[in-house]
Amino acid sequence: MELNCDVAIIGGGPSASTCGAFLRKYNPSLQVHLFERETFPRDHVGESQLPIIGAVLDEIGVWDKVEAAGFPIKIGGTYRWGTSDDLWDFHFLPGGKFENELRPAKFAGQRRETAFQVDRAVYDKILLDHAAEMGCVVHEGVGVRGVRREVDKVTGLVLEDGTEVTARHYVDASGHAGLLRRSMGVGIEEPSALRNIAIWDYWQDAEWAVSLGVGGTRIQVMSVGYGWLWFIPISETRTSVGFVCPADYYKKSGLNTEEIYLKGISDEARVRALLTKAVRENQLSTTKDWSFVAERMAGENWLLIGESAGFADPILSAGLSLAHMSAKEAAFTMLELDRGGNAPWLKTQYEAINRRKILQHIRFADYWYTANSHFSDLKEYTREIARDAGLELDADQAFQWLGTGGFIEEDMRVAGFGTLALATLHQVAGRLSEKPSTSAIDGFNGFLLDLKGAEEVTLARYENGRVQPVPALRKNSKNLPLNGYFGLIVESLKHSARIDQAATFMSRKLAMDGRKYDMEVHVSIVQALDAMARDGWIKPRHLAEGAPISVDFISHSQYIQENHDQELPQNQVAAALRQA
Repeated sequence: MELNCDVAIIGGGPSASTCGAFLRKYNPSLQVHLFERETFPRDHVGESQLPIIGAVLDEIGVWDKVEAAGFPIKIGGTYRWGTSDDLWDFHFLPGGKFENELRPAKFAGQRRETAFQVDRAVYDKILLDHAAEMGCVVHEGVGVRGVRREVDKVTGLVLEDGTEVTARHYVDASGHAGLLRRSMGVGIEEPSALRNIAIWDYWQDAEWAVSLGVGGTRIQVMSVGYGWLWFIPISETRTSVGFVCPADYYKKSGLNTEEIYLKGISDEARVRALLTKAVRENQLSTTKDWSFVAERMAGENWLLIGESAGFADPILSAGLSLAHMSAKEAAFTMLELDRGGNAPWLKTQYEAINRRKILQHIRFADYWYTANSHFSDLKEYTREIARDAGLELDADQAFQWLGTGGFIEEDMRVAGFGTLALATLHQVAGRLSEKPSTSAIDGFNGFLLDLKGAEEVTLARYENGRVQPVPALRKNSKNLPLNGYFGLIVESLKHSARIDQAATFMSRKLAMDGRKYDMEVHVSIVQALDAMARDGWIKPRHLAEGAPISVDFISHSQYIQENHDQELPQNQVAAALRQA
């Protein structure tokens, strides 16, 4: 039997269904087939999300279905980590203020800044069914047995039932199995010395550690002397509880997976108390969570997405974010290739942005572990990694080391790192370091552009089904797009190096384009300025005139929350920057 289509996707998880949905959304004529070896619903680990996913769900039209499932709303996390035994909270929403609102709710307001904690059995099926409703042909219970190839070109797939599948584009969304990746001889890099294992099970009727508004909560991440526990409510009654420890410790402990899992829970009082009245489902599972990145992510007619392209330690809850984003960018890349786009450039851009995101999350996980005195062996591993980069990990150097690849993201919307906004990164770094994280622009009133030696390049912007070329500058492996907030800042600082005058110029420019300078824009500009200073595009200065910027991404967050939708008149913009 033979089957021919436009796009053949190996897998049916979130990256596969997201990729298929995007393809059909922006080109309904495409014949897209997904081949999933299992039959949904099925359980899968990786339930905690980051806010960047919401916009993806909204764009493919599945937000309302996911929201209707009633998954807990993640507003951040509660941690016991680092050098202190005290608990600390990490917030997506400024100030951690979550307003009570009825559900199901629309993707608007505070819900743009929050995330879900999902039961993957339910969530993955919602996405796969939605892809089918969008016109994808979904084959469940049909695995791929082999990949036919000629040099770097895939010539077909062989299904377990013997069916031969041919397509113009092939996508590997097979997760850790990396079926196509392995068949094409693509190796992996393991840039981290961390070698952990994860063991998890599900519990019914556990007590939620935190309840906020309607369905709002925080995940719990609690370190013990030899590992750490996650506690993630994924429905009103079901909770995922996992334990992570170094593989070497597990081997030397003499305990089996059941014993060490229960020991971890027993030794952590907070999680133990939350499970006092809960009933375990006894579905204990285990996996290695060794971070890796594929040496290549694109070939002549194939792309890697999701975990087939790379994996980062679960401490950051980044797995689903990387999966959804790579799926979107892969889909847009294929759509652009079908329009006759520049294939080498499109594939190079796809690989560059996804490789960078994965490596940044791996590096951030390494940094996270250095801040936990319980993980002395792991801390030494990551110190060695840092030393290779010529750094000792004090607070300031470590923060800068994290951003070796740059704090400016190619999606042109936020200054950030991996899939985290820069303000979020400041929150975490400020808690993990012995010294508080400080902004690179705090206390300065002038910023001199430093564009000398930069070369003109073209970056990719993934928007509305297109991959648009965006003019940018590159210097010392750092990129600066010349549109969006970054372009606005460059133009404004050319007008005046004084930040108060530059800010007034920005406000006028936005007004001319019919946009208001509200708190959301304001925060984005402050983060962009901070990123540009860290990446060396601007030099902070103390000028003779003009009030300095005062930036505290943590303590000032309440002010931002209360004034989130408030438009700032032009005569108040400079004042707002003084308390950014």
